[in-house]
Amino acid sequence: MSGPNRTAGLRGRAAALRQRLYARAVDWRSRLMLHVFLPLRAQRTARLHYAAVLDGQTVNFHAELPRSAGLPDRADIVLRRGRVRHRTEARVYRGSADTVLMDAAVLLGAELGGAPVADGRWKVRLRLRQGRRSRTLPLLLVEPPVPYDGPTKPMQASPVTGARYRVGRSVTGNVRIVAAAARPGAEVVKVHIAHSGIEVDFRLLGTEVTDPWAEFTASGRRLRQDVRPAGPDTWRVTVPLDEMTPRKARPEHWDVAVCSQTTRRMRLGRRLHDVRNPLRVFAMRSIAVTPRGQAPMIVQPRYTPAGNLRVTCTRMPEAG
Repeated sequence: MSGPNRTAGLRGRAAALRQRLYARAVDWRSRLMLHVFLPLRAQRTARLHYAAVLDGQTVNFHAELPRSAGLPDRADIVLRRGRVRHRTEARVYRGSADTVLMDAAVLLGAELGGAPVADGRWKVRLRLRQGRRSRTLPLLLVEPPVPYDGPTKPMQASPVTGARYRVGRSVTGNVRIVAAAARPGAEVVKVHIAHSGIEVDFRLLGTEVTDPWAEFTASGRRLRQDVRPAGPDTWRVTVPLDEMTPRKARPEHWDVAVCSQTTRRMRLGRRLHDVRNPLRVFAMRSIAVTPRGQAPMIVQPRYTPAGNLRVTCTRMPEAG
């Protein structure tokens, strides 16, 4: 086996070993919580039956409380990190078999009117108040959320701000929320298709730019285009169709990126969504155009499986 192939093989085996060790650690921790921590803490914790971030910015909780908790006058989910605390009201009610249950939906993000959580790990507690007395319960997450199959998937980031939130847990099983800033990126807002050209509106997340421009690249060709403001935090670039006519009979695929002197090159795309196949779900119509002085061609904007915007230009058959 040659040097590069041997190195790649070793890396692959190391990655597989890490995955096996991680799976064993997760299984061991779940068993430890089920057979040790849960019995010891049954009367001092609320056991979560469900905890997940469904829309990228709202954490949903459903838990069973110890019967000794009763029905409080008020219940709140408290997010805490250091000395900073944020409260959201929860609903406590009686379920079947005289169980005491709790439901809560915690909106995250100051821009949305939710809890203004900063980046980092946030402890989660349930505070119960009855008259002048109060009691605080940890929320025990025995089993982490399981990804589901289907045409949609859990949102990885807020569709509004791009901030990332996920449900985690401590070594002893207490649930916590892990917050992280938006990854730097250029998110497509709208694509307008007309016979005169294609306009793309986009917004920038997780970064600030100075004097940006757009670059269209295909088969070694590179076109630089100016961008202009199109609204609050939104920019617009026009696709130069008269310069994108294929030089040969085969189609040319143009990728679009935003550039500036102060940031790295960022591909334009659509990633803040929950669909597994953006190419199929966010399909756009193709148009036939004849740029001035050029042969007729078919223009097809679309999204790649990774969510990147791509414009495919193909000569019309009769154009030769």
